[in-house]
Amino acid sequence: MRKYTALFFLIMFMIGTDTFLVSPMLPTLQAQFGVSTGIAGWMIGGYTLGSAIFALIAGPLSDGWNRRTVLLSGLLAFSISTILCGFADSFWTMCLFRFLAGVSAAFTAPQVWASIPMVLPASSIPKTMGIAFGGLAAAQALGVPIGSWLAAAHWSVPFWTIGALSLLLAAIAFSLLPDMKPSVPMGSRASILSRYVPLITSSRARSGFFAYLLLHLGSGTAFAFVGKWMADRFELPIAQIGTVMMCLGFGTLLGSMISGFVTRKMGPMRAITASMSLLVLLYVLLPQLTSLSVVAILYLIIFATLGIIFPLVMGALTELNASIRGTISSLANSTMNAANTLGAWLAGLLYVQLGGYASIGIFAAICQALSLAMFLYGGVFRKNEERTGKEATSVS
Repeated sequence: MRKYTALFFLIMFMIGTDTFLVSPMLPTLQAQFGVSTGIAGWMIGGYTLGSAIFALIAGPLSDGWNRRTVLLSGLLAFSISTILCGFADSFWTMCLFRFLAGVSAAFTAPQVWASIPMVLPASSIPKTMGIAFGGLAAAQALGVPIGSWLAAAHWSVPFWTIGALSLLLAAIAFSLLPDMKPSVPMGSRASILSRYVPLITSSRARSGFFAYLLLHLGSGTAFAFVGKWMADRFELPIAQIGTVMMCLGFGTLLGSMISGFVTRKMGPMRAITASMSLLVLLYVLLPQLTSLSVVAILYLIIFATLGIIFPLVMGALTELNASIRGTISSLANSTMNAANTLGAWLAGLLYVQLGGYASIGIFAAICQALSLAMFLYGGVFRKNEERTGKEATSVS
């Protein structure tokens, strides 16, 4: 069983590394292709746009296909499109290849979460899910800085490296994974649209996903221009930017590890309220700092807080309707990437037109405050709070 766990971790590590790779490289790529700061963020947004659009259909569609075939096809397309990024000769070519990489990731990543219950015993599922999520956090902590260090040799090297390693993973997955055919007969499968109807008609679901959108819009906007701001403010080369980025990744990894503990001790409602209130304060404070070491520490705290929040929120969203958890996961993935796409575009406008990174910090803080209000107003955590209270009572 360990071979499956390792495979899923590495797949998510590669996808996570590719997802976050461009942010620290943004100043280098901007100079390489000669584009303005206002539109440079689309080299990030192209990836998230492709993932956001196709995640809406990838999850529901793949429920009717052999998951092994979908995962292998997605991983192969992901490796090829990422390699092509290293051969991009213009800004728009890079955006196109990033878009295709995002589309491929939209088909690949959901298959990891859906395949785990199909190839592992029930007792191993929670642990493997956590390890696979750890692949994303490890990508921020290690993959992105390593990519930045490789980019010091040439900007194309990280794309070729990730693409080649993903191609190797596709070959390993081909030899390891069994067929995972759908159990539902073709004629009885629900349409894609009908799977979303229960969410559209639920006020709690609407509040939850709108709050989730605002949460990622704030954090995504702040993240998009981290590399650009550090290059401008502290005159850091790309390799040193990658080193600072390790604080973000280790923060996320730390937060994801203690999220369950914090939730048990405080309860979902108090945990989400305290965490998001802290983010409001930190996003406003961060752009005012002049010490790079203090900035790095603050980034560590911010991303540790986000690491606590994201599993907590995903747990609440998947509890909205247990019968369509796959569709909920796809919609959450699409919502996240749509927010990051919009955030990358807004970050460029705010940075150029409205006072640099300080305006981005204020915008991120407002998004977090509104997101918290929507979570509380919509009662998204009500069921989780009641269950946590019952568990605490039974334990005592």
